[in-house]
Amino acid sequence: MPLRLLLAWLAHLYTALGAAVAVFTLVLVVGGRYREALALMGLALALDATDGTFARAARVKELLPQVDGARLDDIVDYLNYVFVPCFLLLWAGLLPAGHGWWIVCLPLLASAYGFSQADAKTPDHYFLGFPSYWNVVAFYCYVLETDPWLNAVMIIVLSVMVFVPIRYLYPSRNVLLQGPTIALGVVWGVLCFVVVYYLPTPPPGVVWASLFFPVYYLAVSFWSHLRGRPSTSRP
Repeated sequence: MPLRLLLAWLAHLYTALGAAVAVFTLVLVVGGRYREALALMGLALALDATDGTFARAARVKELLPQVDGARLDDIVDYLNYVFVPCFLLLWAGLLPAGHGWWIVCLPLLASAYGFSQADAKTPDHYFLGFPSYWNVVAFYCYVLETDPWLNAVMIIVLSVMVFVPIRYLYPSRNVLLQGPTIALGVVWGVLCFVVVYYLPTPPPGVVWASLFFPVYYLAVSFWSHLRGRPSTSRP
């Protein structure tokens, strides 16, 4: 097998590893090992943040046209960004007692709709509608120990936002402030690692400091949406 073809297959394997990470994360959640589960959720995020770069460098579309890398990526992303964090929210008791079962159905169904849309990613590299970052939501619900009903309200609102055609940055592809966004994302990842390392009692200052990146991401996304010509093809 030529080296270039081997590298192309390895790029797809790199993406597919996220599915295995999802399974092991679920095992840890069921075992009550939430610290390790959050660490694996971070690993899944790191894999997703880098697999596209590897795939483009390996020229997978050219060398393996019979493999739909975008579909593979969506399958793995749904597992790690939607299914696993929703399971964590329910299993760890982060939602109101007796109501968690229907609350987690909202992001599961809304994101299934979002992932299935042909315009989920715009031609100019934005996500259209809230991009199902439920892993980030679950992470902060856990480490901040927020009230279950506050968590529920946030999840309901964000589930609705999946259907609202606001454009959100696609950090690894969008050229708007790409350098600063990626740099700040790396800093955020380091802070989140520190938080997970010190669980169950992470330094409060580090936890609150880590919120800078979600705030930055939303602020830049909304600013970009308002200043540009938003895509509004989604019903």
